[in-house]
This record gives sequence, structure tokens and C-alpha cells, in this order.
Amino acid sequence: MKLENLNIIIADDHPLFRNALRQALSSAFNNTQWFEADSAEALQQLMDKNEAPFDLIMLDLQMPGSHGYSTLIHLRSHYPDIPVVVISAHEDINTVSRAIHYGSSGFIPKSSSMETLAEALNAVLYGDIWLPAGTQIVPVSDDATDQMASRLSDLTPQQYKVLQMFAEGLLNKQIAYDFGVSEATIKAHATAIFRKLGVRNRTQAVIALQQLEMEKVNLS
Repeated sequence: MKLENLNIIIADDHPLFRNALRQALSSAFNNTQWFEADSAEALQQLMDKNEAPFDLIMLDLQMPGSHGYSTLIHLRSHYPDIPVVVISAHEDINTVSRAIHYGSSGFIPKSSSMETLAEALNAVLYGDIWLPAGTQIVPVSDDATDQMASRLSDLTPQQYKVLQMFAEGLLNKQIAYDFGVSEATIKAHATAIFRKLGVRNRTQAVIALQQLEMEKVNLS
């Protein structure tokens, strides 16, 4: 595989970091087209547009709307052919282990040098799993969080977006307007979401989604 003419997404809410990544990696990956997303919603819009056959997604776990591991889980469920590399300032072994458990092809600390970053991306693009030197992955227990992650992966892209809007506190009529559909359609989505997540209402659905936020998972 010749690592050029690639389409890579940088999903991070800090514009200076995105710009630094793009500039530093441009010399290592020739003729690469870079796409940027500053939130989970912006990332989903990129995926929906399908502007290009994406080769890699570099994902920050704490973008607005991401709710920790939920975006990673959603991407691996619905775009399994696109490798996702987590880039995070959280470098503890629990975070790394969870990221790999939920399908990340690698974990790159934000403190890494650009040389290390290029090395990691090369490894992932060639089909390997990349971890910082000396990292020892610990098993992830089959706990309530892991069970919710499995249920979340069953949501369709539209259902996942509706759930994110629930978390933002939007009303059904507001969501319907954004989607360009009837309120009854959103209610049908909600019913399906509740059933798949094993909850009874939108409050419980949002609480279920929040279980995947890193602080709550890592302190458990």
C-alpha cells in the first residue's frame, strides 16, 4: 500500500491542534486530502456526505456531543472498514484499554511527538494496532457500561443522532424540524431507541448514553 492520495479526517474540537496535526503530517503523507470536524455532529455530517472514500479517522474522545466512547462505538458499528485512531490527552491504562476494546485501531497520546504520530498512523494504515511503547492492555469487564455500549451499537445512524439531540435537550418538534420529517417520525425513532437501549423514556436514554462518558467509566 502506497501511503499517498489518502483521505483522512481529523476530529478534534481544538482548531490549533487540528492545524498543527495537518501541517506536521502533510510531509509524511503526500497528496493527502485532510477533512476536519470539531464535534460529533460535524463528523457525522462528513460521513453522511460521503465526499470521499475515507481511509482513516483520527478521533478525540472528548469532542462536543461525543459522550466519551459513544462516537467511537458508533463509528466502528456503522463504518467498520474505516480504521479509527483515538488521540487523547487521557493516557491512563483504563482509557486506552476501553478504546481498544471498543474497536479503535490505535491509541495516540496527545503528548506524542509528531514523529511518533506519523509512525502510528503508518502502522494503522498498514493494518496494525498501534499502542505507545510499554502499554499493557487490561481486560474490560462485562459490566453495565459494556452492556450499554453493545446496545448503543445497535442504533441506526438516524437513531443515534436523535439520541444525541435528546442529550442536548431538544424537543421532538425541534428534532423533527432539523430532520425535515414529522414529529410522529421522531416519536417512532424514540420508541425504537428506548427498546434497543432497554429504557422507558428519554431521560433514561440520556442517562444510558452518559454512562459512556470517560470520567464516569474510568472512575467506576
